[in-house]
Amino acid sequence: MKKILFILMTIGMVTMSSDCMASMSISKVRKNTRFLTDRMAYELNLSPAQYNDVYEINFDFIYNVRDVMDDVLRGYDWAADDYYRCLDIRNDDLRWVLSASQYGRFLGLEYFYRPIYASGSSWDFRVYVIYSNHNYFYFSKPAHYRTYSGSHYRTHYNNNSYYRGRYHHDVYSGQFSTKRDDVYRNNRRSDFGVSSRPSTSARPQTRPSGSSSGSSSERSSSSRNKEATSSSSRNNNSSNTSNRSSSTSGSRETTRPSSTSGSSRSSSSSRSSSSSSVSSGSSSSRSSSARSSSSSSRSSSGSSSSSRSSSSRR
Repeated sequence: MKKILFILMTIGMVTMSSDCMASMSISKVRKNTRFLTDRMAYELNLSPAQYNDVYEINFDFIYNVRDVMDDVLRGYDWAADDYYRCLDIRNDDLRWVLSASQYGRFLGLEYFYRPIYASGSSWDFRVYVIYSNHNYFYFSKPAHYRTYSGSHYRTHYNNNSYYRGRYHHDVYSGQFSTKRDDVYRNNRRSDFGVSSRPSTSARPQTRPSGSSSGSSSERSSSSRNKEATSSSSRNNNSSNTSNRSSSTSGSRETTRPSSTSGSSRSSSSSRSSSSSSVSSGSSSSRSSSARSSSSSSRSSSGSSSSSRSSSSRR
């Protein structure tokens, strides 16, 4: 009993400490996205339009990296490449939304520029370290807080930024990539503090792609395939049941005529036997009658002879 209680307590502690693990639900993605965006709006003085667009960009980033973060912490090169590629896409989209001066301040704030870091054996957001009250928000929820689900991500626009050209302020034109050769290793060491595992640069075929639209399409396709398979199975079962019913019915119908035919033959045989008995009885009666008549004739003939003999002697 003590062992069971200990296991349950351990599971509870792991669950509480892994709020930001790869199995992060959509509601948690939205909550973390809102907190990060709220602090960016507060510090960078975003307009309402910028606030809504930055929320969408942060949502796409967090949604797309949540499935690879555990492998990033394990030191897999392909996972780290995926993470920093998604981070560069996010930072490039922000470049089209923020003004040049806003973007310059953004680059100088590590908890905005590179928001995720390793915390023990899990990962978390740096902004939670800076702002300890995680339930306080400076602004109300973004306009599309509950409805946005990745429709403005680059995969829907031929890998071009949806936000390019939406604003008419000066755009930052300096270096911003986190994957540049001169900064990539330092960024990875500073963010996650793990050594690169050898021979892990190629993505395994069974790993998720990290793409919002790709993952959604695969899940939808899988659901449709399961429904089709289930429907086909039900149809096959129904067909098999019908076939068995038809087979049983046909078998019964075949058996009934056979039984009737046997009865007919039996009845015919009985009638034939009865006829034979009647015919045989009639023949016996006729034979008996003939023998009786013959005996009478002979008796009668003997009586006549005796009379004639007697008459002669006289």
